[in-house]
Amino acid sequence: MNFILKKKFKFYTKEILKLFNIILISFGCIMAIVLIKYKPMYEVIISGEKVGYIESKKLFQQELSEYTQNYKSKNIESVEINDTPKYELKLVDKSQETNEDEVLIAMQKDMKITYKYYDILINSEKIESVNTLEEAEQLVNEIKTEEVTIEEKKTENIEEMQTNNLEVAKSNILETIGKMEESKAIANINGIKVATLPVTGTITSRYGVNSRIRSSSHTGLDIATSTGTPIKAISDGTVTFAENKGAYGKLVKIDHGNGIESWYAHTSKMYVKVGQKINAGDIIAAIGNTGNSTGPHLHLEIRINGQHVNPQTYLYK
Repeated sequence: MNFILKKKFKFYTKEILKLFNIILISFGCIMAIVLIKYKPMYEVIISGEKVGYIESKKLFQQELSEYTQNYKSKNIESVEINDTPKYELKLVDKSQETNEDEVLIAMQKDMKITYKYYDILINSEKIESVNTLEEAEQLVNEIKTEEVTIEEKKTENIEEMQTNNLEVAKSNILETIGKMEESKAIANINGIKVATLPVTGTITSRYGVNSRIRSSSHTGLDIATSTGTPIKAISDGTVTFAENKGAYGKLVKIDHGNGIESWYAHTSKMYVKVGQKINAGDIIAAIGNTGNSTGPHLHLEIRINGQHVNPQTYLYK
């Protein structure tokens, strides 16, 4: 009995092996046929969208890591991938080519890119922006004023990053500082806006002082500078006088309204005439040494309703 069972077992074992071999050979033939026409590739899916094919998931992930770490563009602070890509192994037609570069471009749209730049501030107000800390520090060192500070800025919106090169930024900052210096002289006299200083120079005689060259106390402010330096009108107005006037020498008077009048004395040249309308900052004359004068300077008077007042109440503080 045992002999018969053993014989049957051997018989069925051989038949099973034959069947298995047939199946294996058939599967191999099918796979060979499939591989002749198809090949295995990974389909990459980003945010639910199919973006392309890659050959090796491992190699692509390495390439992606290097790509984000070495992403080259102006002012890049960091690069992060918002949505981890998904990979699906598929058999695709052998004519299908891999397109790793296109996949990387598609992934770039889904990246979180942080940009870094530097604002230059004057009195906490943004004036300019530059690309690097080195540029910002160079500007601060060259401008040499405590009012200028640096603030690091980061953004994910590249449109917010409006930076300039070093030369342009410096020019704009210096222009702003110049305007701010001028604005320090801005005052209001009886509702009349004083928009600019008439000249920049050295104050050599203040209002109210007595001198051997005068019979009374000083009625204005003397600002010394070189002959020919342009003199500007301090505010809008109308020229009411432009000729020689004794000790004043060549004198220009401007009526600004509201009883306010400015006088510019000892000029070497007068560029305006009576009745002429003047805007603040217009050049009306040139520094000179005419009349009762000991050197080239501007004698500036401000009068309110005909009475002289101290110009330093409003200017050259």
